[in-house]
Amino acid sequence: MTTSPARTARPAHATAWRNATFAVFALNGLGAATWVIRIPAIRDHLELSTSAVGYLIFGVSAGSIVGLLLASHVIQWLGGRRSIGIMLTVCAVALVVIGVGTSVIGSFAVVVAGMALYGFGSAICDVAMNVEGAAVEKAIGRTIMPLFHASWSAGMVVGTSIGTAAAFAGIDPAIHFSVLAVLLLIGAAFAPRAIPRVATHAETGEAVEHVSFRDRMGIWLEPRTLAIGLIALGMAFTEGSAGDWLSLGLVDDRGLENGQAAALFTVFTAAMMVGRLVGGPLIDRLGRVAMVRITGAAAAVGLALVIFVPIIPIAVVGIVLWGLGASLGFPIAMSAAADEPARAAARVSAVATVGYCAFLVGPPLLGVVGEHVGVLNALLIVFGLIILATLAAPAARERAAARRPL
Repeated sequence: MTTSPARTARPAHATAWRNATFAVFALNGLGAATWVIRIPAIRDHLELSTSAVGYLIFGVSAGSIVGLLLASHVIQWLGGRRSIGIMLTVCAVALVVIGVGTSVIGSFAVVVAGMALYGFGSAICDVAMNVEGAAVEKAIGRTIMPLFHASWSAGMVVGTSIGTAAAFAGIDPAIHFSVLAVLLLIGAAFAPRAIPRVATHAETGEAVEHVSFRDRMGIWLEPRTLAIGLIALGMAFTEGSAGDWLSLGLVDDRGLENGQAAALFTVFTAAMMVGRLVGGPLIDRLGRVAMVRITGAAAAVGLALVIFVPIIPIAVVGIVLWGLGASLGFPIAMSAAADEPARAAARVSAVATVGYCAFLVGPPLLGVVGEHVGVLNALLIVFGLIILATLAAPAARERAAARRPL
């Protein structure tokens, strides 16, 4: 298939390949942060209720699900390199649509359409870059998937920092989003260039055969793949609930200003980045199963502090624990899904699709519940998903796989 996780190991080329993958993850995070951090501003411009915001975010989720269902087929057709470049371009266009729809046209429908377009492009890019990350990881023989996701978090930190400054300065979302779209377009043109065009087996250097449509769809009947998907589901909900609702919860339930809430969401993304920077060696030492359980416990404790303690400094501690706890579950699920190179793209796509169900169901569910009990209290639902991910942790246990260092 065109994006198998193993290629011929040539040190100079592999270093460029790894660095290109880091850049793609960072660009994907930058794009996501751009609209997430301005949700309060989007709500205010469109005069939306809490439940309406949930349906707005549902647009991203719906587009993401469509993208994820098509991802393995698109990657098979275009290859990982072209898929990444094209889909980053789609995300850039979508940001412009969201910005213009928010503060120029003032149309809920246009913003939802932009959100759906963004979700579609981001989802396919997400699968392609995770397959590339798993490929590099297997080639070098150690866990570095969390580092790639740390790069995504670094992009989020940069994006949320820019968004926080824009919120404090009162910069129009259309201007903010258009400037960031230009950065994404530049990245889409240059970042994927070092990604190999043709997949090969690490052991033989021979081209990897295409996987049939029937075999790709058969992935959905594999118990282990579905169990790994449950890990992705629980931890994606844990991570995504902060992105969608933390800022609004702090504004509505704790009385913070938009800029202050945006700054605390930046703390969350920074904590996630730190967890991913240090997570690789911990996973190699303790194992995937133990780390899913440990990080799940940290996320649960942090979430409890944010929900139940109205003292902001303690809530900040909770936000840090929440971010650390949410940092490794999804990268671990991606690595586990890619344990067998031949069907890595199909399995990563399936696991990511299950995980993105959290983004499909979560926003409207938390929005409707939050309308009645408050946004922060609605986050109690996340506890159930954390338990689900923890129970499914054994599915992530690493299988024997051929790796050879560069």
